[in-house]
Amino acid sequence: MRNRNRYNTGRKKRGIWKFLLVLLALIVIGLGYVGYKLLTPYGPQEIAQTAMETADQVTVSEQEKWIDFAPEKPEGVSVIFYPGGLVKPESYAPFAHKLAEAGHHTIIAKMPVNLAVLKQDLADEIRNAYPDEAFVMGGHSLGGSMAARYAAAHPDALQGIFFLASYPDEKGSVKSLDIPALSILGTNDEVVNSTKYQSGRAYLPEDTVYYTIEGGNHSQFGDYGHQSGDGEPGISEEEQLTQTVKTVLDWLQDIQ
Repeated sequence: MRNRNRYNTGRKKRGIWKFLLVLLALIVIGLGYVGYKLLTPYGPQEIAQTAMETADQVTVSEQEKWIDFAPEKPEGVSVIFYPGGLVKPESYAPFAHKLAEAGHHTIIAKMPVNLAVLKQDLADEIRNAYPDEAFVMGGHSLGGSMAARYAAAHPDALQGIFFLASYPDEKGSVKSLDIPALSILGTNDEVVNSTKYQSGRAYLPEDTVYYTIEGGNHSQFGDYGHQSGDGEPGISEEEQLTQTVKTVLDWLQDIQ
């Protein structure tokens, strides 16, 4: 009788351990899937892929840590651009190509796992690669916030800063840097936290230029498809790009 009880007890223990191992395996698989979904970046669509090609007197080249859009006849300040969180840098090629067509050497940073928060000082390497050029800096969403933090930590490095559907936080306050600032936002943007966006104005200069794109949303500042949680656009991606580029170029005209 005692042997039978020991046998049954042993079977129960083995059964519990098997159950726990299966449960652990399911948890690991589940966490891995969630992590994969959360960290899967948005990628460039057809328009962006076309803009990655050399054309219209703009030479496009990929470096290890950035994408270079070099105009045949450069004029005015150069531009460093930080992508939005979990958005591949190629997605902003249409915007960068247009700026380069207008003469502004434009460089899109490549961030580790597509998160600018992990390499906010990458602009140092870009500036060191082009020591004879003066730069403004900007970014989309998280990229804009990290560009502001870079500017705040390097107060003499930049000639200006711009934000696409983005805002600075306290660590990225550019209020006292004495450089021009530009902020562009779409009325149908449902990704940007409106409360934080409004509070972020406290960290911008009083003469910051604000521009609103009627019908614009968060996703159409790049060409990477519809971002989860974003509002439906009331205008085409082409129209949003046109307004964005024109606004940035008008702002850049006053920066030498």
